[in-house]
Amino acid sequence: MSFSKGKRSDNTTPRPGFFILEELEARGWAQSDLAFILGISVNALNPIITGRRSISTEFAKALGKAFDVPAEFFSNLQMAHEHSMTNEPDHGIEKRARLHERLPIREMVKRGWLLETSDSSELESRVAAFFKVNSVDEVPYLRHAAKKTTYEERNIDPAQLAWLFRVRQIAELIPAPRYDVKKLKFALGRMSELRIEPEGIRFVPQLLADSGVRFVLVEKLAQGKIDGVCFWSEGQPVIGMSLRFDRIDNFWFVLAHEIEHVLRGHGKKKEILDDLDGSRALQGLELPEEERIANAAASEFCVARSELKDFIARKQPYISERDVIGFASRLRIHPGLVVGQIHATTQNFRFLRKHLVKVREYLTRFAVSDGWGNLFPVLEQV
Repeated sequence: MSFSKGKRSDNTTPRPGFFILEELEARGWAQSDLAFILGISVNALNPIITGRRSISTEFAKALGKAFDVPAEFFSNLQMAHEHSMTNEPDHGIEKRARLHERLPIREMVKRGWLLETSDSSELESRVAAFFKVNSVDEVPYLRHAAKKTTYEERNIDPAQLAWLFRVRQIAELIPAPRYDVKKLKFALGRMSELRIEPEGIRFVPQLLADSGVRFVLVEKLAQGKIDGVCFWSEGQPVIGMSLRFDRIDNFWFVLAHEIEHVLRGHGKKKEILDDLDGSRALQGLELPEEERIANAAASEFCVARSELKDFIARKQPYISERDVIGFASRLRIHPGLVVGQIHATTQNFRFLRKHLVKVREYLTRFAVSDGWGNLFPVLEQV
């Protein structure tokens, strides 16, 4: 066999017919001779020679028999030629793939946090603007693996990080009076009076605003396990909540947890992101001190610990629904708060779940919120 490795000046791989013609010349065969050997007409062979027709798998096998070479030789020639003739793919594919691999870009676009664009450079600029950095290379989780950010070191995953920056983005647009710790303590007392009915939750946003606390609700991203956050922006506290669990017990627990962080000045140096389910939070034995403090305060806010402990001790091993309702009525709180704290204490999470009523509808109408079908208006980043 005498097939040559000829190259073209335009860097494309020659068509398979070019090599077939070289072999015919080396053997002293005409095209009609090869057509006779293959059992086809010259008119059927000519399109293959001239490249107007591709070599099929079946025809590659026939050529292999005719020239006594593996059929893959001609299949590979055809593939190499077609590959060399194909235009180079969009250079932005690699950039977009990198972004999508490390960050929840598609969901951020779907939620309206990023404006959709097919221009990879523009997308990078919008992502950088969202995360408040000069370049996409400075975005956490897009840096070189050897240069971990503080977010990565704190085990904050990309979905949580995007949620946090959305809370920050919205909080910066909320006007609020100067923060007053005395007013916040007074507001917390007023909130304790609202625990008896789900509808009372609608007054929470205004009570926090009057205290100088910026309060933001942002629906979590699909893969983001996050309940709340506490941080400070220009000397004012911000509380963000996801309402991941739409239950009366979880709402009050998470809110009281974040308020305790604010009252104690937590989150001033770095954000405190809380991934906690109020009914299970008391089980964390290796939590940081500030989290144990906030959990204890939140539990006490929901149901006084001494009262709950005494109630469970008196009613075990069987606590009836009537007992719970009577106990909640005496404390002037909703039965769902009692049920939630019984869950946390006994680990029996099936107990009277019907009292864990939904509350989101009472809140999103009165609070600054983003998600659940609504988009908080933020100016385009780029």
